[in-house]
Amino acid sequence: MDDDSRRVLDPERDPAALKALTHPLRLRLLGLLRLRGPATASELADRTGESSASTSYHLRVLAKHAFVAEAEHRDGRERRWKAVHSVTSWSNAAVLAAPGSRGLLETSRQRQLEHLRETVERHEADIATGRLGREWHEPSGISDLMPRLTPESLSELLDTVNAKLAELTARDADDPRAEQVVTVVAALPLASAEPAEGRAGGRPVQDPVTASGDGAAADGERGADGARAEGGAPLPEAGPTAGSATVREPRSGDDR
Repeated sequence: MDDDSRRVLDPERDPAALKALTHPLRLRLLGLLRLRGPATASELADRTGESSASTSYHLRVLAKHAFVAEAEHRDGRERRWKAVHSVTSWSNAAVLAAPGSRGLLETSRQRQLEHLRETVERHEADIATGRLGREWHEPSGISDLMPRLTPESLSELLDTVNAKLAELTARDADDPRAEQVVTVVAALPLASAEPAEGRAGGRPVQDPVTASGDGAAADGERGADGARAEGGAPLPEAGPTAGSATVREPRSGDDR
C-alpha cells in the first residue's frame, strides 16, 4: 500500500486525533467517504439516517484532525468532503499503554462487529436476489477456528495473510469480474482458564461453555476466508451504512 494512502497514529503525538475516532458516527462517515468517494453532509445524512447538522459537525471534527478534507465541488452551494487516507493504523500496545486511549480500541472493534453483521445481511440478500452469481457461493463464508499459536506464529500468520491480500488485490485491480469483498480476520488470543500446572500435557483445559468448537470452520464454511481486520486492509462499507473498519489495528510494533 502506498505510504500516502496510510496514516499512522501515535498516542503520544496524536492523542486528540485518536480521541476523535472514538465516536461511532465519525467512523461510519469516514468509511463512507473511503468507499463511495466524496460526498456532502446532506448526502451522508441520507445514507446514515442522521441529521445533516450532525454529519456536518462530525465532518468538521474529522477535518480538524486531517482525516477528511474539502473535495472538488460540483457547484458552489454545498461543501463536499473526501477521505484523506484509505487506511488509519496504530500500535495496539502503544494505545493500551496511553491514558485515555483505550476507548479507541473498544469503539473500533464494536463498530467492526456491527459491520460484520451488516455485511452478512447484505451478502445473504445479494445471494437471494441473484445480484451475486453462483461463482461466488463456494468461496464465500466465515471461519471459526481456534489454533494454538505462539505470539511469533500469530504475527507470521497475519503477515502472510496481509501480503497475500495485497498481492491478489493488485492482480485483480483491473479485472471486471472483481467485486468488493469484505475480509475479516479476528486474531484474539485467549488466556487459559487454568494455571500452567493445571494443564494436561502442557495444553490448556478449555472451558466447554466458551470454546467455539473443535477447530472446524463454523456452519460448514471452510477456513481462511480473508484478510485480517486488525492489521489488514480497511474494510469497506456494507450496504447503506458505513463500513466500520475504516480503522486498521496492526499488531504491536507494526507500522511504527
